[in-house]
Amino acid sequence: MPSFDVVSEVDLPEVRNAVDQATREVGTRFDFKGVDASFELDETEITLTAESDFQLEQMMDILKNKLVKRHVDIKTMKEEDIVLSGKKASQKVTIQQGIEADMARKLVKLIKDKKMKVQTAIQGEKLRVTGKKRDDLQEVIAMLREANLEIPLQYNNFRD
Repeated sequence: MPSFDVVSEVDLPEVRNAVDQATREVGTRFDFKGVDASFELDETEITLTAESDFQLEQMMDILKNKLVKRHVDIKTMKEEDIVLSGKKASQKVTIQQGIEADMARKLVKLIKDKKMKVQTAIQGEKLRVTGKKRDDLQEVIAMLREANLEIPLQYNNFRD
């Protein structure tokens, strides 16, 4: 029986490259001269640090532009609130990997509501969709692409 996996993955080396480029741009921009502003990447968490919240907003725009240029979907970014402490402002951004359990259940319900002739199984941080015909699977992919979801989805591991 044909099957495929629905996943939400981010290319972490591209995220690292985007953070490096953003760091270089902040270092060369005139409005950041003499300002202690930095990006720190720790696995899937980026910490932005600057002297004011306005500078953090500028840095966030730079980071988003660099991520988009590197084909990383910015829907994967989960921004936390800006924390002001003394003369420092910081903000954490988490890059989400995988499909969370709540979202997986929502996707399964979405597929079942359309009465398609496929079976859907949650396997950790991905969904396995199985059907008798390849056309049914392609309908599921088309339907998920049209659905306006908060996370970017990729479709891989297609087996016939």
